[in-house]
Amino acid sequence: MVSHDIMTSTFIHPLTSFVDKTFVITEFELRKLRHDFTELITRALQPALWLLIFGQVFAHSGMMHTGNIPYLDFIAPGILAQSVLFVAIFYGINVIWERDLGIVQKFLVSPAPRTALVLGKGFSAGIRTLSQAIVVYGLSLFLGVRLNWSLLALLNVFVVVVLAATLFSTFSLIIACIVKTRERFMGVGQVLTMPLFFASNAIYPTTIMPAWLKVISHLNPLTYVVDALRTSMLAGSPSSFGLGMDYAVILLTTIVLVFVGARLYPQLGV
Repeated sequence: MVSHDIMTSTFIHPLTSFVDKTFVITEFELRKLRHDFTELITRALQPALWLLIFGQVFAHSGMMHTGNIPYLDFIAPGILAQSVLFVAIFYGINVIWERDLGIVQKFLVSPAPRTALVLGKGFSAGIRTLSQAIVVYGLSLFLGVRLNWSLLALLNVFVVVVLAATLFSTFSLIIACIVKTRERFMGVGQVLTMPLFFASNAIYPTTIMPAWLKVISHLNPLTYVVDALRTSMLAGSPSSFGLGMDYAVILLTTIVLVFVGARLYPQLGV
């Protein structure tokens, strides 16, 4: 009985404390939306342009060969993944603003572990990007995309969107910790987003890629995000890698980036 109590005290209580502190940071970050709610509306323009213009043009041209899946169906999950990437990858600029305002120093002297700080910020970015999922689902429904409306499929999309945003926002935080200035961050962020997007299966299948690009695509975590979203969002769309593999890559990459971010985050306050 004593041994059980010791184990509970050793493992359960610290874990509960870590989770509580992570969600406190998440809630703090989400409160910022009350001051700039228009951000959610302006972010909706990008997926709308890609689906209504780019997707429609290529669907009518017949240039893309996506097997038995219509091109608009094929591209819808890719545009959702792209929206998550674009929103999350520039999240790091907020961290630079926080440093300039002295908020980072307040976080660093708080009792919250660095991993909880980084993970909490990542989760807040994930919840922000759920608005992108609503926009993409609405546009897809309007365009006649064959969506999978099962509860399990919707839950999978929810989880993948939050995890993907956490992954890329944490990557963004790492970049912010390295470059430390807004000007450099914007330059690096723009350089990284396009290769990540175009070296994935978001707007064309990997089967039509040259061999060297296929290798890069398989190393790109966005490819697995798109595959997981495509498997869950579309009715009758098989997974290229398996949903288990998709989740494994996303989770493992996120965990690694959170720990790297936790090591670098204190340097931002220097």
